[in-house]
Amino acid sequence: MPQTNLFGGIPETVSGMESLECLNLGVNPLTGKIPASIFALRNLSELYVYKTNVSGSIPQAVSATKLSVIHLSYNNLTGNIPEDFGKLKNLSSLSLQYNQLSGGIPEGIGRLPALSDVRLSNNTLSGTIFPDFGKFSPLRRFAASFNKLTGALPEQLCHGSTLFSLDVMYNNLSGELPESLGNCSTLSFVMLNNNGFTGNVPGGLWMSRNLTALGLSVNGLSGELPEELSPNLTRIEMRNNKFSGKLPTTVSSWRNLVVFDATNNLLSGTVPTELTELPSLTTLLLSQNELSGILPTAIVSWKSLTTLNLSHNRISGPIPSKIGLLPVLVQLDLSDNQLSGLIPPEIGQLNVQRLNLSSNRLSGPVPPKLENSAYDTSFLNNPGLCASNSFMKLNVCNSQSHRSSKTNRTLIVILTIAAAMVIVLLVLLMIRASRKNRDRFDSTPKLTSFQRLNFTESNILSGLDELNVIGSGGSGKVYRIIVNPSGDAVAVKRISNNRKSDEKLEKQFVAEVEILGKIKHLNIIKLLCCISCENSKLLVYEYMENSSLDHWLHKKKRLSPVSGVANNMILDWPRRMQIALGAAKGLCYMHNDCSQPIIHRDVKSSNILLDSEFNAKIADFGLARMLAKPGEAVSMTGVAGSFGYLAPEYARTTRVNEKIDVYSFGVVLLELTTGREANDGDEDMCLADWAWRHMQDGKPISDALDEEVKDESNVDEISNVFKLGIFCTATLPSTRPTVKEVLQVLLKCSNPLYNVEKKSQHKFDVVPLLENAKYEGMPRSDFHALECKTY
Repeated sequence: MPQTNLFGGIPETVSGMESLECLNLGVNPLTGKIPASIFALRNLSELYVYKTNVSGSIPQAVSATKLSVIHLSYNNLTGNIPEDFGKLKNLSSLSLQYNQLSGGIPEGIGRLPALSDVRLSNNTLSGTIFPDFGKFSPLRRFAASFNKLTGALPEQLCHGSTLFSLDVMYNNLSGELPESLGNCSTLSFVMLNNNGFTGNVPGGLWMSRNLTALGLSVNGLSGELPEELSPNLTRIEMRNNKFSGKLPTTVSSWRNLVVFDATNNLLSGTVPTELTELPSLTTLLLSQNELSGILPTAIVSWKSLTTLNLSHNRISGPIPSKIGLLPVLVQLDLSDNQLSGLIPPEIGQLNVQRLNLSSNRLSGPVPPKLENSAYDTSFLNNPGLCASNSFMKLNVCNSQSHRSSKTNRTLIVILTIAAAMVIVLLVLLMIRASRKNRDRFDSTPKLTSFQRLNFTESNILSGLDELNVIGSGGSGKVYRIIVNPSGDAVAVKRISNNRKSDEKLEKQFVAEVEILGKIKHLNIIKLLCCISCENSKLLVYEYMENSSLDHWLHKKKRLSPVSGVANNMILDWPRRMQIALGAAKGLCYMHNDCSQPIIHRDVKSSNILLDSEFNAKIADFGLARMLAKPGEAVSMTGVAGSFGYLAPEYARTTRVNEKIDVYSFGVVLLELTTGREANDGDEDMCLADWAWRHMQDGKPISDALDEEVKDESNVDEISNVFKLGIFCTATLPSTRPTVKEVLQVLLKCSNPLYNVEKKSQHKFDVVPLLENAKYEGMPRSDFHALECKTY
């Protein structure tokens, strides 16, 4: 009877069901205690009472000896784990995570002959782990993170050579890592962060052939990095340890590595050129080490690199100009080194969101493109640097010494430009004179409607006035135009013909028309019509009175286009939840209910528009693409989208499916819950990484939430949506949920008594994400509690 909206307590009369073999009461708003009589049912094999509100202690007397599955996770259970659980010889799966259990892990549980799956995370368990835990069991998963366990990690955890997932981060474990972990070839996911482990990492662990994620951060581990790594390893987190030695030149063989974080260790030597050969690397964090020498001048294959932090080392020499040619680099920190020479002009070509070159020995002028307020602290403590503007907090460059040597060249350039301008001006005047009337009258606009209209093309064309401009971007200007005496307004995007951008803009125009002209949904912006003229193309949309989520959420200056009065209303949590639900419904329709799945490719807060009632509508389909069939990846010719929202596999492979929209929407959920912008991640560079780091560092979720909206009444709901955002932004696409699953979690978060029997109007089944095995390899571990509790 899972997910049937059962409420109240579990009756004691269950004891009369002597033939009962499986009892499933999961995901129901149950209260009270678990009756002791349940654990006396002689034939009971499987017990599921998870994601409810049951409380109290677990009955200590257990005589249901046939039990093979006990799943009591995500409740409010207190007290100790019953010692009698250690007598259940048939028990294969024990899940007690996300409760308030205390005491130790009974020794008998570690001796059970059939035990394969143990999940005890997020309690307050203490004491040591039975030294022979795993010796007598075919253990596949052991998760006990976020507890207060002490002592050593058992040597026998992988005795049966079946262990694939080990997660004990955020405990007080100590001692050296068991050598047996180095011989455990089945391991795929290992998280040992934030403990007190010391000594070396077993050599075989680095090279375990199935290993995909290895977390060692915040311990006292030492030793050198290996020459070889597991071929499947995508993420290494080893910050805040005592690793030493040089980065091996064989690092070029780490071909699948996506994230390498070795911040705050004792690594020395130079940054090898071979490190630049990793094609999948997106994040490289090597700050606070003892690296020296010069940086590689040749960068071989950092085409996917978005974040580079080499700060607080002893690196010298010039900044390689090739760094300025990295196509997707958005975060660059080389501060607190001994770099010298000029800042290469190529650095000015980067579209970086965060740049820090401070505290070096750089000299000469700052590249002109970097002389703006966004980088006013990026160059401090470089006595030899200068800028042409005083607001850069640098010495103002003295250009007098350069003038005499450049006089002739400057005169030639000026005269040439002047002559060219005169010629161009004459030509433009002639063209304008010949086309003026034709553009206005001779060129007959072609209107294609997609809805019933209450205006004509002349109403639109006559409103294309600078006074009506409400926005502009790379594709053109956006106007708010009143189209009839009733005061009805529309939004008009004007795409001007420009030879340099014709092909790109034409593709975006075609995508908008082809997709928005065919689909209709309450949470997708309505394209009313398009108008093609000789010198421009117009897209006419319904007007959204409350602008975009970006404007409201990030406190940008908002003026009512009618009154001109600043609107400082805070976007409260119920409205934010309403917006999240609306956007999720729109995406779900695109991915699941269209004849061909549609991927948006640019989901972000500025593309979620809000009507007068703050209903969300997804907009800007210029980058959208249709898939041949659900889940099938399609190759793109290049990376498009916005920093902070781009899924890592998109930048790395340009092959995309629906999961890139899930990642981007996950970032939007993090924006809604934290109030931060997508690129506001402090030292971790982007919001998604910041959120994961916040959890990994053991900080309370409540500390990450937006102070403007959180209070005692909603902090649990906001926390669950925050965790959902982390889940959506998992590094591996296969571990992210679908938008359909995300929507169901949001529905339950917004209405704890949501009746799944009435969900036919939504057409989506509630999916218990926690139990879905396809998320077992998720790098961001232990935050799978996505079905909201009821309170």
